[in-house]
Amino acid sequence: MSLSVFDIFKIGIGPSSSHTMGPMRAAREFVLGLERDELLAATEQVTVRLYGSLALTGLGHGTDRAVLVGLEGADPETADPDSIEPTLQRIRASNRIRLLGRHEIEFEEKARLLLLRTERLPAHPNGMRFTAMGSEEPSHPSASRSSEMRVLRETEYYSIGGGFIVRGGENEAREATERPRPPYPFNSAAELLSLCRENGLELFELVLANERTWASEAQVRAGVLHLWQVMQGCVERGFHQSGVLPGPLKVRRRAPKLYRVLTEGGPSKPLDAMDWVNAFALAVNEENAAGGRVVTAPTNGAAGIVPAVLHFHQRFEPGASEEGVIRFLLTAAAIGMLYKRNASISGAEMGCQGEVGVACSMAAAGLVAALQGSNEQIENAAEIGMEHNLGLTCDPVGGLVQIPCIERNAMGAVKAINAARLAMRGDGSHKVSLDHVIATMRQTGADMSTIYKETSQGGLAVNVTEC
Repeated sequence: MSLSVFDIFKIGIGPSSSHTMGPMRAAREFVLGLERDELLAATEQVTVRLYGSLALTGLGHGTDRAVLVGLEGADPETADPDSIEPTLQRIRASNRIRLLGRHEIEFEEKARLLLLRTERLPAHPNGMRFTAMGSEEPSHPSASRSSEMRVLRETEYYSIGGGFIVRGGENEAREATERPRPPYPFNSAAELLSLCRENGLELFELVLANERTWASEAQVRAGVLHLWQVMQGCVERGFHQSGVLPGPLKVRRRAPKLYRVLTEGGPSKPLDAMDWVNAFALAVNEENAAGGRVVTAPTNGAAGIVPAVLHFHQRFEPGASEEGVIRFLLTAAAIGMLYKRNASISGAEMGCQGEVGVACSMAAAGLVAALQGSNEQIENAAEIGMEHNLGLTCDPVGGLVQIPCIERNAMGAVKAINAARLAMRGDGSHKVSLDHVIATMRQTGADMSTIYKETSQGGLAVNVTEC
């Protein structure tokens, strides 16, 4: 599986990479396939069935909205968040949908978008089945059209975390399997460190060399800096919005007030840096909860941690530079690849240790790289970041990516900075390896009850009264 930095970091819209971005991509891919195989014009009816975690928390995560606009051709990377609500209002008012924006058919949402909460498909908790129906086409223009409907195509998809999707029968996302083999493939942290030692490379240099298999160095650097620009834009929007977030919880945005306090509050205080980290993380995840544009890092639910720690580095570390941004994000992506390959970044499989825990591990490693720590210190920081998130559950109140998700990003960002500082004070040697902790995280996720894995059937989700 040839993963790229731009697989781990994707530009998309909130509130969830697995429940919003993945289903939107699946819906779009399904109708693109109909068009490619000349079935779109014959399609008269589309039915979408959501299973498992998608059915249980899909409404709170915007899965229904994502599927509808995806069928209309929206792509999460390029879709205008402000265009989604008007599109949904049109579909729901007219009971009609425009497949790929041009082939209009009847679509009564209650009958055609089904949430099967007690069923699941075999390969993953986030399963979907798309079915296109149409009448038999007449063999001659003058022949009468049959009124009998037939299945034109039925396809299963799984949203496996971080915006990745696979079709039924596939084990890996196609974008990761169709690439040429890079010069330094690695499947474990031990292999990664060994390759760096053997070739005299810093970790970020190895990642950059791999990326050059698929793009020029200038393109890779420009792409990484574009990710940073999107992250900065998300923070800036989050600082200047106001009011409450969508949904029945009526959660009030906190980042704008915290930003005002920090910028207007007079002389600096010893813990202002921590307050800024909290503000950065809250701003991103409040934007995510509102359906705004974010960078999956590696998921939407954990999208605030990497930007918050990178903002911390750029604001508070002497000598911070553009090169530091590149070192940070390339290194963080490599750590994300290890979790993706050897465990999962899906909250529906791993609980929140697979989202916030992985993001904390990635950010800790990235910060050490930006501070020019050794490869061994980077691996140590990544290990510390996950070790103290093991067992973290995913129990969103009301099925919304708000409580405890938003605040949890602030906690994860602070924890990542501390993990980096602990690692930088050592020489990189430690008892528990990153590979050990990833294996432990995978086993912990397998052992964790499904009620704590993005189903809103346990934990805070059932012990907090919605209001």
